[in-house]
Amino acid sequence: MTQPPERPERPERPERSAASEATDAPREQTLQVGDVTLAYRLLGRGARALVCIHGVGSYQEAWDDVAAALADDFRILTFDLRGHGRSSRVKGRYEIDDFVTDALALADHVGFTTFDLAGFSLGGLIAQRLALSHPSRLRRLVLLATVSGRTREERERVLARLAALQSGERGAHYDASLSRWLTEDFQAKHPARIAYLRERNAQNDPDCYASAYRVLAETDFGGFIDQIRMPTLIVTGEDDQGSNPRMAHFMHECIVGSQLAILQGMRHSILVEASGQVADLMRDFLAGDSERAGASEGAGSGA
Repeated sequence: MTQPPERPERPERPERSAASEATDAPREQTLQVGDVTLAYRLLGRGARALVCIHGVGSYQEAWDDVAAALADDFRILTFDLRGHGRSSRVKGRYEIDDFVTDALALADHVGFTTFDLAGFSLGGLIAQRLALSHPSRLRRLVLLATVSGRTREERERVLARLAALQSGERGAHYDASLSRWLTEDFQAKHPARIAYLRERNAQNDPDCYASAYRVLAETDFGGFIDQIRMPTLIVTGEDDQGSNPRMAHFMHECIVGSQLAILQGMRHSILVEASGQVADLMRDFLAGDSERAGASEGAGSGA
């Protein structure tokens, strides 16, 4: 088992708030689940339990800005997926249920019997699977920039990206992904943040990245998502190519009573570029305040 590298130092990023930096204070801990060591943190001071799952090639700090905004109301579990961040760089094939098992083991370990669950991108697929397989564990579900009900053309595109990754075209994949993830305006205004994201991406293990991306590319719960029964909030960017508004509308139509927000002008990385909007939507929805979240379809980009 290959051990993960040291985390790179964060560059100075003036655009981040002091509240956001405060989420770095909790000490990172680890839990052994089988042959996998999972790195995790508990953030926030609230009483309500919230589990947050990041996406492919990312890391638990991707949630820091959202977690800082929710810190007064929630006790938040973030963690590095297997093969990511400071968790074990496990080689070989990953399955969606491996990630579900890891998430539940961590929730059990920290005493979260029932909890709210938020997942971004691949994390949203993991959240869908957990909601379908263990519905009694969840109170409310938040699906951010995730996929369901891909068309044939959408499947072909994501499988082509997977094939490129598996053949070794990894640098080109990331460079192309930046334009899908973040607007040119954000990239131009936040060069230090972009440099940091590139540095973090360079720390990824290529084989682990490809293994996780295969799960994202080949998993689709479109035929089952109407079985999700807990209150659900669905959010994506207006210009997200991979987790597009058509899929968000599909999920909204399938999940009875769900709420939908499409963030105007945003692409895929709404945790980075629209963290304030995401936090506001999550806070209102998880508190049961449906008026604001339910009225947010077509919400402006704000941040």
